[in-house]
Order: sequence, then structure tokens, then C-alpha cells
Amino acid sequence: MFESVRQPGELAPAADIGEAISRQREMLTDLLTVSMFKAARRLAPLIDIRHALELLLIDEIEHLRYCRNLYVLDTAGNQITANIGRDGVDRSHYARNRAGRDYMQNIIGVSDFRLSEVYFSENSTRPSITAIQVMRDRSMQRAGFLGADFDLRELPHTGAIYSELQQWRQLRGDPAIRGGLFSQCREDSVIDRRLGDVLSLLHELMAERGVFHGKLHFSSNRATVWLTDDPFRYRLLGLDELVSPDTCLAYPRRPYPDTAQVPAEYVLPVLEHFRMLRQADENIYLRSGSLNIFNGTVGLNFSCDGSHYMNFREFLGKDAQFWFGMRCAV
Repeated sequence: MFESVRQPGELAPAADIGEAISRQREMLTDLLTVSMFKAARRLAPLIDIRHALELLLIDEIEHLRYCRNLYVLDTAGNQITANIGRDGVDRSHYARNRAGRDYMQNIIGVSDFRLSEVYFSENSTRPSITAIQVMRDRSMQRAGFLGADFDLRELPHTGAIYSELQQWRQLRGDPAIRGGLFSQCREDSVIDRRLGDVLSLLHELMAERGVFHGKLHFSSNRATVWLTDDPFRYRLLGLDELVSPDTCLAYPRRPYPDTAQVPAEYVLPVLEHFRMLRQADENIYLRSGSLNIFNGTVGLNFSCDGSHYMNFREFLGKDAQFWFGMRCAV
């Protein structure tokens, strides 16, 4: 069973995370349905003989490369065998009623096969998934169910990583912060008083010195940067580093990446737009702003704890009237 698996790289990247999840579920369904159907057909005639069912499950699991547990349920969802696993037989689950579990809902009348949503197993707290196959007797009446549990870490993957959506996304933050918004007022940080120097430094690092993702935290006088030379670790730049041009000496010059979605000449305008959002209003103001040149995304977090993610071109097309004309809309 399960001889054929789609090879990684066969699919183009999914358009978004929802499509990536759907693709993976479709692949797993294709992988499991035939094998589950064949096993259920062998097991159905033995539905009233527990010992025979368990012996056959032991034989079946040897051919199920990814299966963690196999078991049989009666028509009421009561488990009538032990859990048959690769590491042995677990009889503690015998007589357990699974009728209320998600994977048992709506299986009758819709399909004879159901793949559950991913859940965290009670015993190992690892991401798991369960397949349920209806077992039918010779007259095609429902005789019971075959259940198979899988550890998500052990299952194959389509290999297609999804692409982040480019449309504007707004995420509202803490209601308590939003409720007290107009009782607070922006106070200049040290970065605010040296913002010209700070933006010039960040522009130099991103346009000329290999920083592909930079996030400026205005109120806490710091920035975090990720480098193409070392993308798995970020660097923290404190106030002293942000206001000193000498910081450039610590970053070797690198050519601007050809694969960047943000053209080099747009980096500084984006950073200058951060200045506008920081200074245009005393109540609603930018707390942090980020730019990733590879996916072209700008991230914003405001004093009302609202966050926005949008394409850099759309961001540059929105002026102060858009952001602050609506006041609380940010």
C-alpha cells in the first residue's frame, strides 16, 4: 500500500496558505483512499471476530508505510479492537467511543472516506491526522469503520511552498489599547530626533549592504535586520548603532539582489513614508515599520495596536489623508 507519492517540485508554489493546505489534503486523500478501501473490504467479513480482526490489522499495518495506529469501530463508533501500532498492540483503547470525534462527523451519506482536520494527539501532543473508511458487508450495508492514525511529521508533502498574499491585510490589536488611544500622545524618542541619520543608515544597509528585511522600532530606539549572507539570524541594532554611520563598516557591500521585488530606488521612499506616518498625528502614529525587499511587503504597527501588511507600491500610493483622515481606521 501507498507505493506512489507525488514527488516534491512537481507543483508550482501555491497562491496562498489556504491553497497549500488544500493541495496537501488532496495529496493525502489520493494517497490513502485506495489502500483504506482495500483493507476495509478484507476486514468487513470478520467484523464480529475481534481476534481475527486484530490479526488482520497486524498484517495490514506492515504494508502501511506511514500509519501509526489501525483499529476497527462498530457502527455506533465504539472501538472493537485494540490499537494496532508499529510498536505493538495497545489494548487500552478497546471499547473507547469515538462517535463524537471530528473525523466521525457527516461521514455517512457524504462519502465512505473521511480525512480529519489536523489535531494535536492527546498522548504525544504531535500534529496528527486520522483517516476513516466505512466498512460494508456483502449486501453493501454499513458494518463498521476502519480508522488509521498518522503522525503528520512522517507523511510526505507536496513540496509546494505557498506564496504570501500581496493584498492589503489589516489586523486589529488589543482593544484595551484602542480604547485609551486618544488619552495618549506621542513623545519623541531619540530616534525621532535623529530620524534623518537613522533612515539614511537603514537605506544604506538595505540598498548596498545585503540587508533584505529591516524593521525599525521607533518608540524603543532599535531596529532588527536580516542579511542575505546569514538569513537565519537577525541582528539587533540599538540606538548607538542606528545613529552612527560607522555601523556601515560592519556590513560588507553586496550587490542589490536581482530577485528583489522592490527596486533599489524605492527603498528610501518607503523609509521616508515611515517618517510621515510617525510624525503626521499626535494620537495615531507609527510604532514600528518594516520592509522586506524579496516579497515586497511593508509591515506597519500603529499606536492603536493595529497592524497592516501591504505591497510597497500600494503603500507608497497612500498619503497622510488616507491614514489619518479615518483616525481609528488604522
